[in-house]
Amino acid sequence: MMCLVSRSGRDLQRYDMGRRLVVGCIPYRYKNENGELEVLVISSQKGHAMMFPKGGWELDESVEEAASRECFEEAGVVGIVECELGKWMFKSKSQGIYHEGYMFPMLVAEQLELWPEKNLRQRVWMKVEEAREVCQSWWMKEALDVFVERINPPTFIEQDFLNSSVDIS
Repeated sequence: MMCLVSRSGRDLQRYDMGRRLVVGCIPYRYKNENGELEVLVISSQKGHAMMFPKGGWELDESVEEAASRECFEEAGVVGIVECELGKWMFKSKSQGIYHEGYMFPMLVAEQLELWPEKNLRQRVWMKVEEAREVCQSWWMKEALDVFVERINPPTFIEQDFLNSSVDIS
């Protein structure tokens, strides 16, 4: 049985040198037999911005557990949290303080009909290019770029070309 209430409050969240530690995910799936990649974006609670699920890292959970919980609470998806995409420092728009954000990809195994923040957020599956355009956070866009590069590495021919110093003059 799953709890349908989001954790709230910041008194049990992790901080490092005054920076709140934030964890997020880029939920993704392969849409059809062609293997078309889609990512899931959600609206902010006030509905003015699109982003990936993210929130505070609680004291009683691992970073991967926090990422998984945020996806469940905010986007209503569960799946496999994969290797960290990176760490970013960013300034909170609402409080004007710095946060340290960790992002992970999550291969979605199930999309739920009921989840804790269903009445607060919209969720939309879209192509990577569309998600990059609508995402409001620069650091989440950078995480998306890292994810795409990881999932679509250059072919051997492209790597040879990129690594060569061919003089075409």
